[in-house]
Amino acid sequence: MSLTPSNMTELGSTLPAFRLPDPHGAQVDSEQFRDTPLLVAFICNHCPFVKHIADAFAEFAREYRARGLAIVAINSNDFEAHPADRPERMVEEAQARGYDFPYLVDETQDVARAFQAACTPDFFLYDRDHRLAYRGQFDDSRPSKETPITGKDLRAAADAVLAGQAPDAKQMPSMGCNIKWK
Repeated sequence: MSLTPSNMTELGSTLPAFRLPDPHGAQVDSEQFRDTPLLVAFICNHCPFVKHIADAFAEFAREYRARGLAIVAINSNDFEAHPADRPERMVEEAQARGYDFPYLVDETQDVARAFQAACTPDFFLYDRDHRLAYRGQFDDSRPSKETPITGKDLRAAADAVLAGQAPDAKQMPSMGCNIKWK
């Protein structure tokens, strides 16, 4: 495992277009979320940093989807080299965690490259105009720290975006496992 921070893509960047399948083959297209704030989360099944926040992230997603935030998660890891991240295991993970949002397979890793995603978890929050409003950490909790998992950083950003405001520009990078590139 290589501890890797977010690349901290420039705020205001436009949402990269994507069309990816879920593990069952159903296609999800970024155009489905036109005029809707969108959170794109790069996660996987095996990363200890994702596992650390997974239940809290599932709770966050249920709460914020009900408030009008669209959410998709993308697994861009090389699942041939990391079998725990295979699509069939994604189905199991989504069911176990109660993910109620699309969990998509980026087998070519092209979408991760377009987003400049670097780690898992890596969060990208776009406003209604699909301009990047937040990128960075869920909160400052880590598997090695006793800090409570609250999602405070992402919650504050999502609250601002849903209110039509810009989040605080001082944003902390996420830290996690590097994306497992082919």
